Amino acid sequence: MEVKQRDLLYRLMISQLFYDGHQQLAVNLASMVKAHPACPPSDRLLKVLKLGLKAEEDETGEKTFKSEYITPGAGIDLEFETDVQTISPEAALYETCYVTAHKSACRVGVFHPSGQLIATGSDDTSIKILDVERMLAKSATPPEVIAQETPQQAMENHPVIRTLYDHNGEITTLDFHPHHQILASGSKDFSVRFFEYSKPSVKKAYKSIQEAAEVRTLSFHPGGDFILVGTNHPTIRLYDVNTFQCFVGRNPNDQHQAAVTCAKYSPNANLYTTCAKDGHIKIWDAVSGLCINTFKNAHDGEEVCSVQFTRNSKYVLSSGKDSLVKLWELSTNRCLIVYTGAGTMGKQEHRTKACFNHTEDYVLFPDEKTTSLCCWDSRNAERQRLLSLGHNGIVRCINHSPTGPAFVTCSDDNRARFWYRKADSD
Repeated sequence: MEVKQRDLLYRLMISQLFYDGHQQLAVNLASMVKAHPACPPSDRLLKVLKLGLKAEEDETGEKTFKSEYITPGAGIDLEFETDVQTISPEAALYETCYVTAHKSACRVGVFHPSGQLIATGSDDTSIKILDVERMLAKSATPPEVIAQETPQQAMENHPVIRTLYDHNGEITTLDFHPHHQILASGSKDFSVRFFEYSKPSVKKAYKSIQEAAEVRTLSFHPGGDFILVGTNHPTIRLYDVNTFQCFVGRNPNDQHQAAVTCAKYSPNANLYTTCAKDGHIKIWDAVSGLCINTFKNAHDGEEVCSVQFTRNSKYVLSSGKDSLVKLWELSTNRCLIVYTGAGTMGKQEHRTKACFNHTEDYVLFPDEKTTSLCCWDSRNAERQRLLSLGHNGIVRCINHSPTGPAFVTCSDDNRARFWYRKADSD
């Protein structure tokens, strides 16, 4: 019996190698094990592996890629929802709790998966890491109390817990490692750098990757062992975080035709999505590295600026320079919802991004001309009240906390603003 199963295992391995495009390996293995009849290309081994991992997970209670952090609510799932009561606050109920200033335009702000830290990056080449609890405490402390703090107390209570300097160009992208105290940064200086921020004295990166073009986007694999890198070159790169070996898809026709603007892994780690200046959105198999779908001219041929998966990995939210935000359903390969009403005062000139709130009840998107925040009900695309963002420049980045009612906005006015749900609003 076991001999037959082992024979089937080898046949499945050969079929999987053929399916994944490793013809020579498949042929070599087939001749070594004398596979007869010939094995056709098949994806069955991967499917069996996934089922096996799930069964093992059910048996041991261990999840392969479980998040350590609790995300509130069920998230958006239009296959099963009909009438959902929204419990989270709309964007108009948030207020600024803290403002941090860089010496030049602030380009990027991201949350740690726990929602407890924020990292911001600037055109001045600096990166700041801020503590969310300290920002909230600072905003709740009367000015006269803050004025009486000793220098030691001021340092201990200061929301900026790290300032990192190791790039020679604008910081364009940041991402926190999902499990370790590591922050990855990408820059116009053609490099990706890795900072271990657990040590207060650390200002420099412990490792860097030299790229061939300006780095535009980064995304850690949910397991933390790989990182996607998108640059001004159309080919998406994948690096092993431990060995820093670089991988690229074997089919050149899969790649974009212009600079990659955003790349994001799906929370279940099965897929990743990319978008680019060529106007296309691509969905990739995260195991084989093959492009499995392309939404061509996703925003009427305009540059696509941002993409992100929903928590259940079933949908992708995108934004483009046509000032539209769209929700794409992956099971049917179609645009399901269009969120309209931003950009009524003319075409968008600069790149920005759209995001969900922490419960995926709302979609948020900054309007370039008015520097106000557009907010929609994610399920029916109803416009909510606008929120004035109070910046004196274009808002180039917005990211919402994954765990609570907070978001960060970054602007050309050199500032990053931390927003939190007003406690006293009705």
